[in-house]
Amino acid sequence: MKYTLLLALGLCWSTAAQAQTTFATLRTQALAAYHNKEYRESAQRYEESFRQKAAQPTASDFYNAACSWALAGEAAKAFQNLDRATTAGWDDMTHLKTDSDLTALHPDKRWEPMLRKLQATVIQAEAKLNQPLKRKLAEILESDQGLRRQIAPTEEKYGSKSPQMDSLWRQMQRADARNLPRVMAIIDKYGWPGTSLVGRSGSLAAFLVIQHSNLATMQKYLPVMRTAAAKGEMAKQNLALVEDRVLTFQNKPQIYGSQLHSNPDTGKIEFLPIADEAHVDERRASMGLEPLADYAKNFGLDYRPVSKHP
Repeated sequence: MKYTLLLALGLCWSTAAQAQTTFATLRTQALAAYHNKEYRESAQRYEESFRQKAAQPTASDFYNAACSWALAGEAAKAFQNLDRATTAGWDDMTHLKTDSDLTALHPDKRWEPMLRKLQATVIQAEAKLNQPLKRKLAEILESDQGLRRQIAPTEEKYGSKSPQMDSLWRQMQRADARNLPRVMAIIDKYGWPGTSLVGRSGSLAAFLVIQHSNLATMQKYLPVMRTAAAKGEMAKQNLALVEDRVLTFQNKPQIYGSQLHSNPDTGKIEFLPIADEAHVDERRASMGLEPLADYAKNFGLDYRPVSKHP
């Protein structure tokens, strides 16, 4: 907290900051409870977080709450949160239809009307998008991710130091080199291609290409990405990854713990240094990220949170 000459202003800032921290903390607890399969506890923590004065829940927060309520056997509350998610901009019909967390809701008479309402909302939102630009970014997204989806199976079949993996890395480098000037031209013309212009997948495509670029490019576009995230035009989770990558590229401690590397001495995957690691989960929650221990499981790591000093 910074000092200020006006005590009243300082007190207002402190109260708002404390409330926001409470929201982030409760969301962290909700995510942790979900991963521990304590679904009712998770759902209750979400609801409590939504009631906080400075809460700024996203469509994903409401959707996650719905999943927890569904798994806890509370269909009415699950549908209530799906409705909240739709109002807040949830537009991933495919994920919703195939998400096993919501399977118990499918026989419910409210399921089909909910799908129709969401579909109508998505169609209405899609009509406002720049469709040619959205299609261009969809092509870029597939170019970026199509090759990267081949990493795991190629490495498993041929090994990490095989000629096949070397060939795949070169293909990715060429694709990244083609995609970057295309995305830079889009940003320079339109500003950040946010969700209101090209939808969530279009914004994701731009983020991925910038994230896969060099330090100078990320630094150039970081301010516009921060503004976009603050306006809800870009996912905060994605901004967090870029923030961390810029710092680690400069050999500085990261903020959110998103970046890992292979230790050159041990050959094992580990987190790059994290600033104020004891409070990393609070910062992660503020960006809509799961607790670091749960994130670590994606890499086969058993992460133990650093204890907070009293």
